[in-house]
Amino acid sequence: MGKSIKGKELGSAIYQRPNGTYEARYIDRFGKQRSVYAKTLTEVGKKQRQKIYENEKQINIVDEKMTLDEWYEKWISVCKKHCRSTTKRTYEIQYNRLRESLGWRKLTSLNLVVLQNAFNELGSDKSRSDCKALLIDILNRAVEADLLIKNPALGINPIVDGKAKSEKRILSREEMDILLENSKGGMMYPIFVVGLGTGMRLGEMLGLTWDCVDFDNRVIKVEKTLTYLPGNGEVANYEFHKPKSKAGFRTIPMTKKVYDILVIQEKRRADIATHFSPREGFEDLVFTSKTNYPINAANVKESINYIVDRINRENPDSFFEHLTPHGLRHTFATNCLENGMEPKVLQKIMGHSTLQMTMDLYCHVREDKIKDEMAKIAEFM
Repeated sequence: MGKSIKGKELGSAIYQRPNGTYEARYIDRFGKQRSVYAKTLTEVGKKQRQKIYENEKQINIVDEKMTLDEWYEKWISVCKKHCRSTTKRTYEIQYNRLRESLGWRKLTSLNLVVLQNAFNELGSDKSRSDCKALLIDILNRAVEADLLIKNPALGINPIVDGKAKSEKRILSREEMDILLENSKGGMMYPIFVVGLGTGMRLGEMLGLTWDCVDFDNRVIKVEKTLTYLPGNGEVANYEFHKPKSKAGFRTIPMTKKVYDILVIQEKRRADIATHFSPREGFEDLVFTSKTNYPINAANVKESINYIVDRINRENPDSFFEHLTPHGLRHTFATNCLENGMEPKVLQKIMGHSTLQMTMDLYCHVREDKIKDEMAKIAEFM
C-alpha cells in the first residue's frame, strides 16, 4: 500500500513523490515493473487502471521507445539471419528509400497517415509496392515481438501514379534475327542464342558451368545461379547460389542452334584461358568476359543497350525498342506457346513451381498472332 508524503495511505502501489506529484506502479505481462505519473491522485489512479486493463487484454507493448531503424537492424540480423546476401542487399536498398522519412520514428508513432505520406514521396508505384511488401514483413514481426498491437502498413496504397503496367517486351521473329545478326562475333551472341533457345534466367546462364553442359545427351542442367555483390570500392564479390525452389533444378534439352553455339563457346573459352587466368573459384564458367572474369547483369544490360543503340543509329528509318535481359526469357516462353508446346512442359522448362505463374507472367500474345487467329475465325465463319 503506497503512502503520501504525510503518511496517508493512497492505494495499491501508488506513491506521492517529494515534489508533490504522484507515481503509480504495476507489473506488465512481460514481468517488468512500469510506472505512470500525474499531478493528482485521481489522474494517476486512472492511468494505472488503464495500463492494468491494457495489460490484461494484452494490448500493451514491450518497448515504447524503439525506433523503426532500431527494429530494422534487429529484424535483418535475427529474423532474416539465414537469407542470402543478395536478398539482404535488396532489403537494404528498399529500406533505405524509407529510412530518412520513417527510420527515426518510434514504432508506436507509425500510423497509416504517416506511412502513406512517406510512400507518396517515393519515385514510382513499383518502388511503393516493393517497399510496402518489405515494411509489412518488418512490422508483422514487430507485432509478433509485442512491439506493436497491429500492423499499420497493411493499409498503405502503393498505386499513386496510376500508370498501367506495361506489357513485357518480347521480340518478333524479325527482331530476333536483327539482334543475332548485330551481335555475331561478340560476347553477347552466345548469350542471346542460349537465352532465346532455353528460356534460362540471366543469373542461371551467367552461372552455367561446363560440368552442367552434357554434350552427349544434348541437355543443360540448371543447378545454380551466379550473383554479384558490389564491392563498395573493394573487389566485387561473386557467389554461386542454388535455385530458390525445387522446381528451379531442371534439365533443358538443347536445340541444334544452342548445341552448336556451346561447342563454339567451349573452344573460345579454351582460347581465352591461354591468355588470361580465370578468377579463383570460377574457372569453369561457360560465359566470361574477354579477360576470363565472371560477367554480371549490369554488364549484360550495358551490352544490350549498346547493341540496340547501334542498330537504331544504322537504321534511322526504323526503331528497335530497347529490351531487358529478361525479355529473352519472355520471348522464349511466347515462342513455345505459339508453336504448340504444352503449358505443363513449358512450366517444367521455365523452372516454375506452379502452372499459374507460367501462364500469368509469361503468356504473351503478339499482334500478328492475334491477326492470324482472327483470320482463321473469319475463314471458318
